[in-house]
Amino acid sequence: MDKSLRVERSRTFGGVADVYARTRPAYPDRCVSWLTGGRAVKVLELGAGTGKLTAQLVRAGHDVVATEPSEPMLAHLADRLGQGRRGVACVRSTAERPPFAAGSFDVVVVAQAYHWFDTAEALPQIARVLREGGLLSLVWNIRDDSIPWVRKLSDIIGSEDHDSGELTDQVSADGLFEPVAYKKFGFWQDLDEAALVGLVESRSYVAALEPDARAELIGRVRELYAGYDRGPDGLRMRYRTDCYRARVLEQPLAADEAGPLGGDVLFGFG
Repeated sequence: MDKSLRVERSRTFGGVADVYARTRPAYPDRCVSWLTGGRAVKVLELGAGTGKLTAQLVRAGHDVVATEPSEPMLAHLADRLGQGRRGVACVRSTAERPPFAAGSFDVVVVAQAYHWFDTAEALPQIARVLREGGLLSLVWNIRDDSIPWVRKLSDIIGSEDHDSGELTDQVSADGLFEPVAYKKFGFWQDLDEAALVGLVESRSYVAALEPDARAELIGRVRELYAGYDRGPDGLRMRYRTDCYRARVLEQPLAADEAGPLGGDVLFGFG
């Protein structure tokens, strides 16, 4: 995906923040433990969205700073975590311009968002804010097309729009990080018709469609659901959760070389 299309697509999430918050799945707890190294640490989450992973990181006892450039998405994150919850701060900023001092975090984690980054700019900044030996951890939930009805869904809406393995090759290519380690997990998501439709509507490429085309696509999704209708039990979506982590090798930018970074703190708790 070229940069202009990536930017255009990423802006669609603000318009589907509500449905994204309602229908997107979270992540297996075992995956969260693996991404953070299995101990309580200081975590920076980039592209935190509506806080699906953020909530799990806080529950696991981590000290979390969550960043997100989209105001509507960040508002949902604040609603999810801002009710007196300690151990989390929310900041509006991009991955390419994180407003934090060098060596501030033990782990930088990115859930379902790394493919939206300009990695040439973001990776040196991620390496900069990590402490010596710190981890960059990436995670994606990927639909399992081996399930017949899920395969038919992908025929309608398209397969996942990125290759996580290809993307993670960039992490260690420029000498900032050690070779990337990989681990996969799996889980099921229960879906009624409304949840399935919402899950589809929350996809960036669906949100970017013209209204008539989007309505036609959603109609086909409803027909698919009806064809597999199992009454109150609904359908079950199988996911493969792809997890990657790499240890930082060096900090390419000193604190006073980082440039004019910026961000707005939405809320924070000590």
